[in-house]
Amino acid sequence: MKHKDKLMLEESTILVTGGTGSFGSAFVPMTLEKFNPRKIIILSRDEMKQWEMSKKYGSDPRVRFFIGDVRDRDRLHRALDGVDYVVHAAATKIVPTAEYNPFECVKTNVFGAMNLIDACIDRGIKKVVALSTDKASSPVNLYGATKLASDKLFVSGNAYAGEHGTTFSVVRYGNVMGSRGSVIPFFMSIRDEGVLPITDPRMTRFMISLEQGVDLVWHALADMQGGEIYVKKIPSMRVTEIANVVAPGATQKIVGIRPGEKLHEQMIGIEDAPYTYEYPEHFKILPAINDWDSTAERIQDGKRVAKDFTYSSESNPEWMSEAALAEWIDANTENIGAN
Repeated sequence: MKHKDKLMLEESTILVTGGTGSFGSAFVPMTLEKFNPRKIIILSRDEMKQWEMSKKYGSDPRVRFFIGDVRDRDRLHRALDGVDYVVHAAATKIVPTAEYNPFECVKTNVFGAMNLIDACIDRGIKKVVALSTDKASSPVNLYGATKLASDKLFVSGNAYAGEHGTTFSVVRYGNVMGSRGSVIPFFMSIRDEGVLPITDPRMTRFMISLEQGVDLVWHALADMQGGEIYVKKIPSMRVTEIANVVAPGATQKIVGIRPGEKLHEQMIGIEDAPYTYEYPEHFKILPAINDWDSTAERIQDGKRVAKDFTYSSESNPEWMSEAALAEWIDANTENIGAN
């Protein structure tokens, strides 16, 4: 994916909320290498994860760590001092955890988003990109509902900012291959038992690498006018095919869908089709408010999708083969489940 302004992040200060997670573990080294920013600040609430992550960077003065929580607006205000750009990755995101701890999920994903939006406007941050999820499109679980609310907050934050100059956008993608808690490391951890649990043989998932996720954030930072939701074009796979690759000889036992789980992933619903434009490597859902979906600077060279368009893992025109997944696993074995 091409980036319009390749020098945009050079000599800048970037803050990543929830930066010790899977996304941050890829974003930090990739951004240091490509753009050589003045500073990347990792804001998170787990001191042990920060300690472990800090070992990777030694005394590199460009990487700083800041204990804090997006629920704490005052702490955010302090952390954002001198920051140019923010990437918001902090979230309560495990579906069953959110179902059984709904108040905590709302506090982080909704109130945390509100706190960050307010603090970024007050601090004069230039651009903010928030990470979303396929589960925010036509949500059926609490996690998805809170992330949909978060997406709406960041989109509307552009009007809320008024003349302060802070712009907000969102990137949305599905299952990150090999990330902690995802299906590939889970299957790998139990494959020696000879039985893999399959929730439903029809289940499909989008497949994206962490590197592709980082690239989408870079693109958003370079392209955004404010209020766009960026959705990268990525392939799909059936969960049974993933199981075949991870453990070819294992028995696949059907166990049923878990509370709040979807049969297929969806990143663009039919309700968003009137505001969605297609580009060679991604889609953009433009804001439905303030006529922002009809502005030339947001549309650029995009092509409006059909009125009945949806982007869902089961009807996706692009599919990842079992051979391609096996090749990816071979190349990334050491990192699978580590972040």
